[in-house]
Amino acid sequence: MNKQKLTIIGIGHVGSYVLSDIMKLGLFSEIALIDSNENISKGEALDQLHANPFTFMPNTKVFSGTYQDCADSDLVIVSAGASIVPSEEEKMPDRALLAENSAKIIREIMANIVAHTNNAVLIFITNPVDTIVHIAENEFDYPAGKIFGTGTMLDTARLKRILADKYNIDPKSITAYMMGEHGMTAFPVLSRANIQGFKMSEWKDLFESTEIDQVSIKNQVVQAAYDVFNGKGWTNAGIAQAVTTLVKAVMLDERSVYPVSTTLRGQYGYNGNVTLSMPCIIGRNGIEKQLEIILDEEEEKMLRESAAYIQNIMSSVGAGIKSIS
Repeated sequence: MNKQKLTIIGIGHVGSYVLSDIMKLGLFSEIALIDSNENISKGEALDQLHANPFTFMPNTKVFSGTYQDCADSDLVIVSAGASIVPSEEEKMPDRALLAENSAKIIREIMANIVAHTNNAVLIFITNPVDTIVHIAENEFDYPAGKIFGTGTMLDTARLKRILADKYNIDPKSITAYMMGEHGMTAFPVLSRANIQGFKMSEWKDLFESTEIDQVSIKNQVVQAAYDVFNGKGWTNAGIAQAVTTLVKAVMLDERSVYPVSTTLRGQYGYNGNVTLSMPCIIGRNGIEKQLEIILDEEEEKMLRESAAYIQNIMSSVGAGIKSIS
């Protein structure tokens, strides 16, 4: 019998929330949990098993596993890595501060994964996610497209929430997304934003509100992350839903379009030398196709700035660069 299997690596604030949300999808018959602290993975697995008897929960087998479980997994989610600790002195710490420690952890994790599989789709959450995905994609022999990161999925959700509040509508009625780095230099692609087909130039009159400013919206999206972080000490609900959405797209072969972190292969003049978020078709093989959308002049400038910033972080941790001719 063909069993759908998932492995989650890193069972902290994010990994545990991801597990809880994915359980409700009912897409997997087995879920293996891996954590550097085996007691945590064992405790989390037992806690989830105690939820199985309730009416709307699937009878999924959840257990504390090892890297050998990657061998027959359809999908592997990696949320392990360094974390930022809130402080009174620094209210907006940069995710780049995690690069050195997270890079070391991810190289070790990837070595363990590739020892057992090159077939599973790998989704990375670990920050700084663009640099982490670049390491995973370019320093290890793994099929193209099967590795990607959550990237600006959460930034995009925050953008939609901000616009929805401004115009008093359901955020699911909005088509808009953030591109570039998941972090300080992420930027909104407002030139392509629409509300059920209505262009941005029509919003002011249709929804009886003021016009929006691109820089202001960008800053609000970046600030939104720190509003959560400084309030509770971490973020997990939004990113868990981002991951759950991507997992569903992969396992059901939805071919949905989402902005995810991926190494550029000729788009925007970059070729294997930077990883950032751009629209991609997500299906059973991971990234089925990268979609190079035309940006306006200001967005193009912001893309260059974001790419340069990511490349600087990559350089600081010696992230491998593999150019494609």
